Amino acid sequence: MLTQEKNIRLTHTGPNTAMGAVFRQYWIPVLLSRQLPEQDGSPVRVKVLGEELLAFRASDGQVGLVSPRCPHRGADLYFGRNEEQGIRCSYHGWKFDLQGQCVHMPTSNDDAYCKVKDRARLTAYPVREWGDMLWAYMGPLDCPELPLMEFALVPENHRYVSKKLQECNWAQAAEGGIDTAHFSFLHQPIANSDKEWSDKSARMTRGYSPKTMNHEHLRWMKEDPQPQYEVHRHGAGLVLGGSREANPGERYWRVAQYLMPCHGYTPSAMPGQNYFGQTWVPIDEYSCWIYVYAWNPERPLTQEEISLYKTGGAVFSETDASFIPLRRRDNEYLMDRVRQKHENFTGIEGVSEQDAAIQDSQGRIADRTRELLGPTDIGVVRFRQLMLESADQVEQSIPPLGSNNPSAYKVRAGAQVAPENLNMKEVMTMRFGDPIGYVADSPTNKETQHG
Repeated sequence: MLTQEKNIRLTHTGPNTAMGAVFRQYWIPVLLSRQLPEQDGSPVRVKVLGEELLAFRASDGQVGLVSPRCPHRGADLYFGRNEEQGIRCSYHGWKFDLQGQCVHMPTSNDDAYCKVKDRARLTAYPVREWGDMLWAYMGPLDCPELPLMEFALVPENHRYVSKKLQECNWAQAAEGGIDTAHFSFLHQPIANSDKEWSDKSARMTRGYSPKTMNHEHLRWMKEDPQPQYEVHRHGAGLVLGGSREANPGERYWRVAQYLMPCHGYTPSAMPGQNYFGQTWVPIDEYSCWIYVYAWNPERPLTQEEISLYKTGGAVFSETDASFIPLRRRDNEYLMDRVRQKHENFTGIEGVSEQDAAIQDSQGRIADRTRELLGPTDIGVVRFRQLMLESADQVEQSIPPLGSNNPSAYKVRAGAQVAPENLNMKEVMTMRFGDPIGYVADSPTNKETQHG
């Protein structure tokens, strides 16, 4: 459990908060690239870390991210014209460039313009396009390098990226991604025979390759609800492994990654299969955008895989054109009690939607003062320790973990069936050739990650 003070410190990310200051040390996604598809196209409203902003793609293809209020009379620049490398207010024609500088003030003469132009500047944040996402750096320091996350490094046709709205605080959504013990219940099918189990397992794991997660893996998770956990810190975050009893003499390992400040890799991928990740970006204290991505470092994704992801397979949610899930809080995720009795543990369609339902059910902000934690919660505990420690470091002007170490993000997560006498680092070396899942080519860089 946490004290109320620490719970607030963990969950609040708005301006002038400790955790908000942590997030502002890193590049974070603010839009998908396809949300700004054309130069001089329509601007898009953005809310991130409690701050209202406006994004627009300029004439040269670069993206601006600025405060949305014209400093003249407070008109909303969303209604402005995106033209010739800037956004022009529709009220009196004041124009602002990508850096927020007022470059034209047609209602004033040159003398008046020179006197007020510095005060007329909009807040503006640098934006970079990376992995089919638009990333912003909202911090006080010079821009760091972008995190070298593998999904953004592979060729474009090797990945698929989307997002979904989550109607709860970012931290409990992130904790849901870290807590892999819940797969013994939340995502389980209900079956009375081996054939029925196999058929329902296939539906439950829609969007995953059968070799990534099959009915045998689901059965191991169902039959062993007490995975043994190991958690290790590395240069960008935490690697979190849980192992369950599998075939005689073997254990089934599922190893996740948590990368600062808000990225998580899922533990499902077997060798050669697609990898999945999520990034939990706070909108405000009560909601977040979850950026979701699949990638394969060895081959392009197939059209069948992409079609499944677009319609809610694997960790993707089925959403409308605005990335709002079709099964969500206000329609109780279209839960079916008959289906809950006979089909799956929750009566809700979709792994992503099942996650959202249970995370949202904890409240808009979970009350961690009332928890009773157990052995399988060690990953959640270590996550909280890392985030709260990072808040302390930022207050002391100490760079938090990974903020100045982009190559530390080149890691993988995944699953492996291994001999029962191996520990997690040995299993990771067996699976990835490295005890934390690091996949960079340079032996020199590899040595720096294990600190």
